[in-house]
Amino acid sequence: MQTYLGIELGSTRIKAAAIDEHFQPVSAGDYTWASAYEKGIWTYHLEQVWEGLRAALSRVQHRETITAMGISAMMHGYLAFDRDWNLLVPFRTWQNTMTGQAAAELTEQFGVNIPQRWSIAHLYQAMLNGEEHVSRIAHITTLAGYVHYMLTGVHAVGIGEASGMFPIDSDRLDYDKSMMEKFDALAARWNLPWKLADLLPRVLTAGQPAGHLTAEGAQKLGGLLAPGIPAAPPEGDAGTGMTATNAVAPRTGNVSAGTSIFSMVVLERPLQHMHEEIDLVTTPAGKPVAMVHCNNCTNDTNAWADVLDEAARLLGGQCSKGEVYTRLYEKSLEGDADCGGVLVCNYLAGEGVTHMDAGRPLVARCPDSRFTLANFFRAQLYATMATLKIGMDILAGEGVRIDSLTGHGGLFKTPQVGQRYLAAACNAPVTCLETAGEGGPYGMALLAAYMHTKEPGQTLEDYLHTRIFAGISGTTLAPDPADAAGFDRYIKRYHALLEVERRAVEMLKEESV
Repeated sequence: MQTYLGIELGSTRIKAAAIDEHFQPVSAGDYTWASAYEKGIWTYHLEQVWEGLRAALSRVQHRETITAMGISAMMHGYLAFDRDWNLLVPFRTWQNTMTGQAAAELTEQFGVNIPQRWSIAHLYQAMLNGEEHVSRIAHITTLAGYVHYMLTGVHAVGIGEASGMFPIDSDRLDYDKSMMEKFDALAARWNLPWKLADLLPRVLTAGQPAGHLTAEGAQKLGGLLAPGIPAAPPEGDAGTGMTATNAVAPRTGNVSAGTSIFSMVVLERPLQHMHEEIDLVTTPAGKPVAMVHCNNCTNDTNAWADVLDEAARLLGGQCSKGEVYTRLYEKSLEGDADCGGVLVCNYLAGEGVTHMDAGRPLVARCPDSRFTLANFFRAQLYATMATLKIGMDILAGEGVRIDSLTGHGGLFKTPQVGQRYLAAACNAPVTCLETAGEGGPYGMALLAAYMHTKEPGQTLEDYLHTRIFAGISGTTLAPDPADAAGFDRYIKRYHALLEVERRAVEMLKEESV
């Protein structure tokens, strides 16, 4: 038996999944972790990366049969190293919203949207802030790029991952040369000992070889994998999600919903206008993609599920964690289509799409609202995708057409609930595949298989269509007209709620507890 290994360092779990030569999942392992908020920065400690990888891999069976592998992780963020690959400042994750000045200046200079979470925004903000470490930077990469380098010695990332670091020229399949020159011109005033091209990882497209697991890399994994395994280009969770859902062709799209939520729509033509709410990234093969990325999705829902579980246990109830979620999700279906006037803002962190620099989760209602458990939890689930809807409405206004939309991630683990609400939010049919809950590592394993088994000249699009997803059908739900109308009513109130959220951020200051 030959197997292909996909690893993904997600926001709440490090996951490893193996698929066989028929591309079916055969084994998996995971490790739970969480970001830390330290000195005003969302971060992860890199030593936990290796603890988590070893723990997840130790649960994967058939490791001796692994023929190719690949690393993926949460996109964006800032990992800066010196020449010896010593970390210069703590990892700054995608959750941070502290690069507003840099993102605004680069957006103006480049003429394309540069979101706050992009690596280049973090670098430029550090320059604007006069941070001491900037002059000592020799390498900048992402979490996936860092792990890949430590395992293979290759400083490179897949093009989809690279597109969340710096703008990509989809014709050249590389960083945009003119924008790199503009950045170097901006940086000249600091008289730094590097050019941007010196720092960024090399760009590779899906199917290209990206090194092998070295003896040193195998040792960092506790000897759980044998040296010599070929490695695919490391990708971000956006690229693996597109791959896992067969959404790499024009007019296809997918929505990944977990700690964050984002949609990826492969474009058939450029957008007419620049939108701060829309990222322009690429598929793992380099095709242009419109991305609506929202920092907040299930964190607040998870917190409320824990509180309600605690209340149930106080009263003598005994449910598994999975059962708690299933029952609450299903209970929400009894709620009103507009949540009965109950409103939830789930912003634990800041939110770029709605221009929030920080978050204060809140629940609001009028005295005449129908405040029931069903409406409350339906509002929780609407909130997970409300900001996404704002961005998707912008794409609809641009005339972007979507033939198919696929959902994956933890929000879709309970059958039909999240899927039904997303169909209402986007007013489009939504399909969920059997692998919907584990899109990331599965998608990375498919990219590893593509690198190892593709025919000469075979595109990723053709490989997925003919070899992976041929004959595979998922569950498709069309939008219920009543749900769609109810969600529209909810969103009108939600826009008003965002003004309350802004005041809450202003008035409720963060305190250490």
